[in-house]
Amino acid sequence: QLQLVESGGGWVQPGGSLRLSCGASGLSLDEYAVAWFRQAPGEDYVEVAAISPSGLTETYGSIVKGRFTISRDSAKNTVYLQLRNLKPEDTADYYCAAKAEAVATLTPSDYDLWGQGTQVTVSS
Repeated sequence: QLQLVESGGGWVQPGGSLRLSCGASGLSLDEYAVAWFRQAPGEDYVEVAAISPSGLTETYGSIVKGRFTISRDSAKNTVYLQLRNLKPEDTADYYCAAKAEAVATLTPSDYDLWGQGTQVTVSS
């Protein structure tokens, strides 16, 4: 069974950092483009970041503005999203998604495998 599992979410004060992880079972993430999206209650998915299977191409959504970094660790079959300088408006559920293609895009409908999400809350 192909499965993505996110972890690393939680509560953090404004200006703080978190590292989200997207682990996989039943598939090798090296063969997949992986993206992170976020969704606040009642809102649509927002594009955060995506990385190509090789890890050579990273793409970021406009909301990132240099604060987040996507990376992958092939040995651990995991993709990470480092969140820095977090703001209250970053509060959302964060989802990773994967597709067996070489091009990393930021369109949610391009992805056919999704994790269950991890919640990030930024508040003082």
